[in-house]
Amino acid sequence: MRVPLSWLREYVDLPATETGRDVQAKLISAGLEVETVEQLGADLKGPLVVGQVLTIEELEGFKKPIRFCTVDVGQANGTGEPQEIVCGARNFSVGDKVVVVLPGAVLPGGFEISARKTYGKVSHGMICSSDELGMGDDGSGGIIVLPPEHEVGTDAIELLQLVDEVLDIAVTPDRGYCLSLRGVAREAAIAYGRPLLDPALLDVPAPNAFGHPVQISDPFGCDRFTARTVTGIDPEARSPIWLQRRLQKAGMRPISLPVDITNYVMLELGQPLHAYDRTRIQGAIGVRRAERGEKLTTLDGVTRELSTEDLVITDERGPIGLAGVMGGAHTEIDDTEGTTTEVVIEAAHFDPVTIARTARRHKLASEASRRFERGVDPQAASAAAQRCVDLLVLLAGGTAEAGVTEVVAPSAPRTITIPADHPDKVAGVTYGRETVVRRLQQIGCDVYGQDELIVTVPSWRPDLTDPNDLAEEVIRLEGYENLPSTLPRPLPGRGLTERQRLHRRVGRALAGAGYVEALNYPFLGEAAFDQLGLDADDPRRTVVTLVNPLSDEEPALRTTLLPGLLGALRRNDGRGSHDLALFETGAVFRPTGTEQVAELLPADRRPTDEQLAALDAALPHQPRRVAVVLAGAREQAGWWGKGRPSDWADAIEAARLVAREAGVEPTVRADQHAPWHPGRCAALYAEVDGAQTLVGHAGELHPRVVKAMHLPERTCAMEVDLDLLEQAGQGLVRAPRISTFPVATQDVALVVDKPVPAAEVEAALREGAGELLESLRLFDVYENAEQLGEGRKSLAYALRFRAADRTLTVDEASAARDAAVALAAERTGAVLRG
Repeated sequence: MRVPLSWLREYVDLPATETGRDVQAKLISAGLEVETVEQLGADLKGPLVVGQVLTIEELEGFKKPIRFCTVDVGQANGTGEPQEIVCGARNFSVGDKVVVVLPGAVLPGGFEISARKTYGKVSHGMICSSDELGMGDDGSGGIIVLPPEHEVGTDAIELLQLVDEVLDIAVTPDRGYCLSLRGVAREAAIAYGRPLLDPALLDVPAPNAFGHPVQISDPFGCDRFTARTVTGIDPEARSPIWLQRRLQKAGMRPISLPVDITNYVMLELGQPLHAYDRTRIQGAIGVRRAERGEKLTTLDGVTRELSTEDLVITDERGPIGLAGVMGGAHTEIDDTEGTTTEVVIEAAHFDPVTIARTARRHKLASEASRRFERGVDPQAASAAAQRCVDLLVLLAGGTAEAGVTEVVAPSAPRTITIPADHPDKVAGVTYGRETVVRRLQQIGCDVYGQDELIVTVPSWRPDLTDPNDLAEEVIRLEGYENLPSTLPRPLPGRGLTERQRLHRRVGRALAGAGYVEALNYPFLGEAAFDQLGLDADDPRRTVVTLVNPLSDEEPALRTTLLPGLLGALRRNDGRGSHDLALFETGAVFRPTGTEQVAELLPADRRPTDEQLAALDAALPHQPRRVAVVLAGAREQAGWWGKGRPSDWADAIEAARLVAREAGVEPTVRADQHAPWHPGRCAALYAEVDGAQTLVGHAGELHPRVVKAMHLPERTCAMEVDLDLLEQAGQGLVRAPRISTFPVATQDVALVVDKPVPAAEVEAALREGAGELLESLRLFDVYENAEQLGEGRKSLAYALRFRAADRTLTVDEASAARDAAVALAAERTGAVLRG
């Protein structure tokens, strides 16, 4: 919203010394986002005067038409003689009043004017266009032709209001009333403690039965409609300079007098209006929902197919406008031929949600829709229509008909009950009842009561709906900068939960292992499952779909962390980072099949236990997971060695690392599970509630997945369930024991069939070795058909034995080793390799 300071001063008696910067600071302190203050005419210097064209000589022999003119500028040039000026514009004639800049003047942009020879003539100044004066586009496409009543030699800087300051305000969706001079003036009046000269306080005649007939078929979509008629309008009447300049400063282009007046009143009062040529309306004006198959050609010349949700303005023929968005071309004011002499003014109030959806559906944002969807004061419709009628009578010579049509759906004022000390509790500052009441009354509220205040909200503030909204108004007007900086006091004995501690430990451990955390949006689409190669019945394809997704391509909540992580890996690889190790911890969302639509919880009190239980029941299952992805080199090459690429073993080791932080030593088994490579995929199990439970997978991705997602070759990944690991570890991370007694190391090499998992052999060795076994490590896998036999492999383990209270003898260590080998032979068919 662009607010000229000169216009704002009409409604608030601001101190004469206040600049635009000063007003900006005050409004920012009151909570408005004043982005810039534009200094109009800051570098403009006269003489700039009104002149009258006396003669025009057409110069020939040049590539473009050139005119040599003599212009009467009165005594502005010091001689009273006609000024000789060369000009290329052709939209003026002899006798026209124009704007002339004389030698010695400076135009916006630092353009100095002097007498100079051009096209064989000496030009003593310029005849100016609106662009050259920094006025913006006036629609004429040429120099400024002034009305004939202005005297020659008049100062054009003052006449055209070229020097001003314009505040550019970014109005947030909850402050729609500030999309008007009236709303901004109200904030300025409060900030300066000055009275507001409300432009909406007009004498409005009572409704009667003589106005233009109006029929409202949808009182929810349109709860107020005012229609006024003005006849006898002079079709040749043009907008006066002051009206055009105010529109230009506010960022709008002058079009024609009736349209300019509706735009002016909209900027002034915030009420969008529409002017219809009455001769083009057939019958009563109606408001209803569009019917299937109806079409409308809007003012922009586009024929639009209407939705049954669109609210339309109609006459006997059908739709003549999109309500609150844009009028139709068939009933528009004729600004080309100038034949409109009778105008019907529409000032209505429409449902904000309906208007917003229509504007987005048709991709047709307008100044009117922008205001309606943020909330327009319904009580201002009558005053806006009256203001429009008054200006048409004053500037266009029209006559206001006595008929006044006003259709209003019954409604009651909104009231909010708020404890007088509620703003104190919210802000942590003692304002007191008197301050709270005074501030609420300043924004237009009626306040009654003592300790418990009953507040009637003004009609122009639809954003005020609960006590916290009123508390916010008190706080912002008292000044956010006056709020003390205080830290909240946590209750004693409260700290991180074990779940939170595990989350942090896992993050630190992965970061210490060289992984970089990458946070991704928790949204995905069906295409992600296809790229991962998931079967049609894979439970990960069963998703929770969002009602209003950010993107139609990703309408569901994720059931796995891998798509987001792999997307981040692909983007970084495509931008030149080829050695990558990323991780993410977060929730996935698995529907339970019993979800229900939860009711909207109250904001003014604590929800009941039943309401919270219903809310929990409506939520999907949200297990917490951790995932990693790897590509490129795991160890860099250098003078210290060759380095090595990341592989499936690194992904499994990452899973072991995460499990160790939970105090769990997982069991690793070969598996086939999308999206992993069927021969390089490991399933990880942990004991949960006495049963071996699958907690995740790790390994190298399937080549088809790598190709579908455009990933680097041999990309590896891991994903495990942190909640299950927490249950398996029972929140215990045991510190290592440090013994003063020496360790006894025994190595064994066992030959087993190739299908036998190494994890089963290891489990048997651990159980057989007993309490003396401190650690067990697989350090070699060997396959040779000639030495071991067809379909056989050798697994070499290092067993470390230690006692807590003594030094082990060779016989004790050997006995423990033999017991471990014996149990492994019994369970897996292992044979000690010779």
